[in-house]
Amino acid sequence: MQTSETPQRRIPLPPFTRIGFFRARLGRLILLLNLAGLLVLVIGALVLNEFRQGLIDNRKESLMAQAETMGEIIAYVATAGDPEPYLSAQDAVQPLARFIPPEQRARLFDGNGQVLTDSYTVSELIDVRALPPVNESRPTPEMRQAAGRKQEAAREALETEVRLALTGERVASVRYNERGEKVVSVSVPIRRVKAILGVLTLEAGDVDAIVAAQRWAMLPFILVALGVSLFSSLLLHWLVSRPIHRLSDAADAVRMQKARTFSLPDLESRSDEVGILARSLQSMTEALQKRMDEIDRFAADVSHEIKNPLTSIRSALETLNLVKDEAAKARLMAVIQQDVRRADRLITDISNASRLDAELARDVPRPVDVGALLDDIVSLYQHMPDGVAVSLSRNVTPAASKVMGREGPLGQVFRNIIDNARSFSPEGGTVRVTVAHSDADPARPLQIVVEDDGPGIPAENLETIFQRFYTSRPKGTDFGRNSGLGLSISRQIIEAQGGRVWAENRTDADGAVAGARFTIALPNVYQ
Repeated sequence: MQTSETPQRRIPLPPFTRIGFFRARLGRLILLLNLAGLLVLVIGALVLNEFRQGLIDNRKESLMAQAETMGEIIAYVATAGDPEPYLSAQDAVQPLARFIPPEQRARLFDGNGQVLTDSYTVSELIDVRALPPVNESRPTPEMRQAAGRKQEAAREALETEVRLALTGERVASVRYNERGEKVVSVSVPIRRVKAILGVLTLEAGDVDAIVAAQRWAMLPFILVALGVSLFSSLLLHWLVSRPIHRLSDAADAVRMQKARTFSLPDLESRSDEVGILARSLQSMTEALQKRMDEIDRFAADVSHEIKNPLTSIRSALETLNLVKDEAAKARLMAVIQQDVRRADRLITDISNASRLDAELARDVPRPVDVGALLDDIVSLYQHMPDGVAVSLSRNVTPAASKVMGREGPLGQVFRNIIDNARSFSPEGGTVRVTVAHSDADPARPLQIVVEDDGPGIPAENLETIFQRFYTSRPKGTDFGRNSGLGLSISRQIIEAQGGRVWAENRTDADGAVAGARFTIALPNVYQ
């Protein structure tokens, strides 16, 4: 019995594993490690911001207490005039020179906001500042204008502070002085009874020192954040980068044919994304290796099957020149023609089989009306001259006979199986094609059953007939009509579309084999 066979079943790829972010172990680890370093810096910044503000507030309070004490002293020793008191700049010099430390600056203003005296002018200390480098370029007019604007802004800030103090308020602020330095400044009104005689302003230029102290206080947080980042980098290298390099080296070894496949049990046993990748790569290489082995076997089978008709043709051609009898020559020519047809059929089926995977991958499944498709195919066999009829029985409605598939390959499957059944049916026999749902349930797979009246299939060959190049010719069949690939191609197409195909023998009332039955089960559009 002529049959055909499909290439070995393709290994189904495991379904794509969808891992949510919060279920991905490496994803969580990377997030937590990055957040750890960021969290350290955020905590440090918040703590140190409070620390810095606390230092400045403490500095303001100490300056305010110092200024109030100095104001009372100046009000006592430097008040002159009766009945309208005023501040005497000359009498205020001594307390300013004596009680104001070098790192501070005190200025005394009268009731109109005019400077009476300045601790910088009465102090015996000399203000020492480094000269700019000799090769430093001279300031441009734009630079001078910018410096002038800064000095003007500093004077305005001081005047604003003094005006507020002259209204009786105690003022504390952080501002820039005429040199562009940030200072903590307090201004207190000097009172004589209820009269405001002037304002005492104290400045402390140690804000930079406070900021420096803040930076030094932040150093431990920076070191901790740096340590966390280094640790996380090393951990990610050990857990991610290094395993990926190992996987890459193993894949390169397979690519360079130094190994047929690779196995990294320590990585494959991991339950994170690296373990999933290792298992997927191993499955892929095993599937590829199996596919390559199938290709090697297919090439060997093709070579063997094509060599048979070619050997027969060569033998017939060598004998043809030696034969004188015309009848013998005619028989040899008939053999040559049969072998040519056989080789042509082989090459055609081999070409179809080799293109099948690519065609199935390109073709997009869509709803196919199997009943209508079989109507068209069966109608082609109605007027065949070989005396084998083909009938179609549809036990489903047109709407219920639709499946998701590819019409062209499905038509090829039906023709292959019907041709196979006709080749084993006796003259006057009938090939019956039935379309129905299994168990008469529309939600169940759609079944296409093809039955013939032939001799049946040996029980040990019910699965073998689907192997490549398996063929068993019925008596009287022309040699070379079948390539042994039809049923193999049919199974490959059906399985690629999520279905099944199998063969069995049907029996009569006495239990004797009455023919073969091929069943194709395809998922319908409801599944």
